[in-house]
Formats: sequence, structure tokens, C-alpha cells
Amino acid sequence: MIEVHPPSEPVHGWRDFLVHLATITIGLLIALSLEGCVEFWHHRSLVHEAEESLQTEIRANAEELQGALDDVRKEQELLRQDIAVMKRIIANPKETNRETMTINFRIRTFNNVSWKTAESTGALSYMPYERAKEYSNLYGAQNEIDVVEQRAIRDTVLAIAPFVGSKKGEPNPGGEEAVKIADRLEILAGQLMFLESQILGLDAEFKKFLARHPG
Repeated sequence: MIEVHPPSEPVHGWRDFLVHLATITIGLLIALSLEGCVEFWHHRSLVHEAEESLQTEIRANAEELQGALDDVRKEQELLRQDIAVMKRIIANPKETNRETMTINFRIRTFNNVSWKTAESTGALSYMPYERAKEYSNLYGAQNEIDVVEQRAIRDTVLAIAPFVGSKKGEPNPGGEEAVKIADRLEILAGQLMFLESQILGLDAEFKKFLARHPG
């Protein structure tokens, strides 16, 4: 905080008053300039540290992306087999051999600690708008993928619920229930296609970002 003190000696005439006024004015300008410089370098250091952390985190997430894509494609293949199972059940309602379904959905979460830290420290507000927007778009796309994955997990549980806890020799779901399960599996297949497209889109954005920031 800048403090202004009155002159310690009596002021005699306008000349002394103007000298004291000029001294105070110059002192205030110097103090404000120094304070501004300190804030400028503090903000600059804050942005530099935030960007280093963000770029490191983005590189790590980019390396995880291929694994996430492989997981989704494996699940799509398993889901195609499960849909074929349900179609056999619907086509042969009197079949007594208990069918099995295989769903092995794996979630790969993306790190966002550096992003949350940059938000909480205010570092984003000191970045150029286009740069802050660039980071925001990437982390926004990551969050959308997380949301779709969580929804797919929920719908997977709903779809296979009739098979969970069932024992060998028990009858297959039939009639309306079998059709309902098949419909849910078809919806899940669509969600996985959408998830795959999102991952591919994020992969393209990651590659563009890393090309602009080779580090």
C-alpha cells in the first residue's frame, strides 16, 4: 500500500508548497511504476508456469489418447458380438441354452489438474485471449469425452442388467425384454461411434496444438 505523509517542516509560501507537491507527485509516480513492474513480472511468471504445466499435461493426455481409442474399438467389437447374441435370442425364443454377453468397458480419464490450477490462480486472465481460448477448447473437448464415457457406462449397465447374476441353465430373456435389450445395445453402439469420433477429433486438435508448441 502506498502512503502519503505531510511535509515534516512548515510550508512557507507557494514556492515551498509547489516543491513539496512536486516531490510527492514524483514519489507517487515512482512508487506506482515500481508496483506496476512488480505486478507485471508476477503475472508474467504466473502465466509462464501455468503454460509449462498445461503443455506438459496436454502432452501426457495426448499419449493416452491412442489407448482410449483402442479401448473403444475393442468394446465396439464386443458389442457387435453381443448384438448378434440378442438377435439369435430374438430369432430363436425357444432356445434354452443360456447365452453369455461380454462387455468390458474401460474408462481412461484425462488429467486436468493444471487446467483447474490455472483457473483458480487467475493465470488464464493474464494470457492473450486466443491462447486462453486454445487451452479452453482442448480441455472442453476432454470433458465432453468424459461425459459421453460416463453415459455409455450407465447405458451398458442398463443393457446387460438381465444377464448380471444369472446362472448357467437359466432361460434367456425373451419376448419384449429381449427386444428391449437389443434396442439398448443398438443405442450403446451409436454412443460408442460418437465417442470414437470425439476421440479422433481431439487427437487431431492435440496434434495441431503440439505442432504449434513443440516444447
